[in-house]
Order: sequence, then structure tokens, then C-alpha cells
Amino acid sequence: MLTADMKRIVEEQRLGFVATVGLDGAPSLSPKGSFAVLDDQTLAFGDIRSPGTVGNLAAEPRVEVNFVDPFSRRGYRFAGTAAVVRRGEAGFDNLLERLKSSLAARVRAVVVITVTRAAPLTSPAYDDGQSEDQLRRTWTARFRAQQPGGRFDEGA
Repeated sequence: MLTADMKRIVEEQRLGFVATVGLDGAPSLSPKGSFAVLDDQTLAFGDIRSPGTVGNLAAEPRVEVNFVDPFSRRGYRFAGTAAVVRRGEAGFDNLLERLKSSLAARVRAVVVITVTRAAPLTSPAYDDGQSEDQLRRTWTARFRAQQPGGRFDEGA
């Protein structure tokens, strides 16, 4: 189900925005920076400081995760169900190793997501005829300008 390009985006970006539903029915969105692809239909991230997300998933395991390359303005949305594997439980050590996180010692659980639906995300700028190269140049310049001493020329 996960294509080579989907896997590439997840592995390159690693920062996914996880949407869950709270006990009160309200949506909750939280960035997670420790994502890994486990196989053709499974993603995982480490619970380092995610008590709200993990609590929401305990009550309602349905989840959606979005990954977007901020320079190409392309990415994917993944929907599925999550299972939480806590430190000390069977399989945790193997999952933790697969995350390859520099924060492994702080990971309290690994959230494993079985993807049931995947779809591409693209910027409306593509609808207006802009190419990926044009968008990359524009957004690279914008991000550089945000750094100390940077500048941004709109025509870049």
C-alpha cells in the first residue's frame, strides 16, 4: 500500500502531524518527529512527550498523519488505526531500534499505525501551473530569509 515515494517522504521528513480525537470529541493535532516506516502498510513513532495523543488513542485508535515537504509543498496523508506498545512490553525493544531515534532513552512507548488509506497532498500553487522547481526555489529562499542575516526576494 505505501509506495516508494510515500516511504521516502516519511523517512526524509520524519516530522508528521498526528490527528486524534479527544475524549470530548474534539480534534487534536500534534507534531511527532520520530517517525519510521516499518513495512508496506505500517508507520511508527516514539512517544517521548505525548500523553494526550497516547491517551486519545487508547480511547479511539483511529488516527490520521500528514507529512509535507515544506520546499516542494507536496506530501501524503495516511489514515489508519494505532496500537501503543509500551516500554517493557513484548516487541518494544525491536520497535525502538527501528525508530533510530537519538532520543531512544526517553521513548516511553512506540505507536504503531496500520495504514488503511493513503492519499497525496499538494499545494494549490500546482493548480496555478507552478512547477516543483519553482516552488522549491521560492520556499528555499523564504526559509533562508528566516535565518539570522537572511533575506527574501519575492521573485526568487
